[in-house]
Amino acid sequence: MAPVEVRAIQVEAAIHSIELEGSNVTSETRADADSYVAGTINSDELVERVRARYGLS
Repeated sequence: MAPVEVRAIQVEAAIHSIELEGSNVTSETRADADSYVAGTINSDELVERVRARYGLS
C-alpha cells in the first residue's frame, strides 16, 4: 500500500473516531489533514497546526 493510501486511512479513522465521540472536525482541520494525506506537510506539522488552532501550543 502506498504511503498516501496509509495516511488517508489513518486520517479517516481519526475523523471517524472524533465524530463518534460527538465532536466535529472543522473545515480548516480537514484541509490540514488533506495536506498531510497529500504529503505536503508531515505529521508533526499537522499536530502543530491543530494544536495552535485550539490554543494548545
